[in-house]
Amino acid sequence: MVDNVVMRGEERGAIQMAEQSAFPIYTIGYGDRTLAEFLAVLQANAIAYLLDVRSAPYSRYKPEFSKEALSKTLAEHDIRYVFLGDSLGGRPDDPACYVDGRADYDRMCVRPAYQTGIERVRAAHAQQLRVVLMCSESKPEQCHRTKLIGETLTALHIPVVHIDERDRLISHDAAIERLTDGQLHLFGQESFVSRKRYSSATEEDA
Repeated sequence: MVDNVVMRGEERGAIQMAEQSAFPIYTIGYGDRTLAEFLAVLQANAIAYLLDVRSAPYSRYKPEFSKEALSKTLAEHDIRYVFLGDSLGGRPDDPACYVDGRADYDRMCVRPAYQTGIERVRAAHAQQLRVVLMCSESKPEQCHRTKLIGETLTALHIPVVHIDERDRLISHDAAIERLTDGQLHLFGQESFVSRKRYSSATEEDA
């Protein structure tokens, strides 16, 4: 939950955005959370739809977050699970999306499949659904849900709020500032790539 006693500027801005009449698109990574902790965060933010943006919707280390198990658990808590990893995942099958083993987000964002996924998120926002995009990486600044999807949505003037690894709400600008250590303001917009090099289709997104 958000600490109401000591609140940094990045948290205050995100909370103000989340409380405005237009609901933002939330993002979260389950990371080291237990399933109970993860559900508590979703419920605290009144999430109704979870959009899974993992290319491979399973986890060897946390099988409770694999597609079938997670979908069943969410349904028991009145949260609908939707898989969008085939369009918005961080590891597309197309070899042209990779440079030196890293996913190149500039190349990925122009793919028709990606644009189709973004349109589904836009439609959810237009309907003012309480949506969260989920991946595995707990720190938003290290995940494609920020470096790729968040950047696209922000360019479309769709508000994005990230739930970070400590359950705090932070704005998209704050997540990008964490990623670039504030240097983006000095040198202007830059292109992003995946944090990891991928050599196997079974690796989890980042």
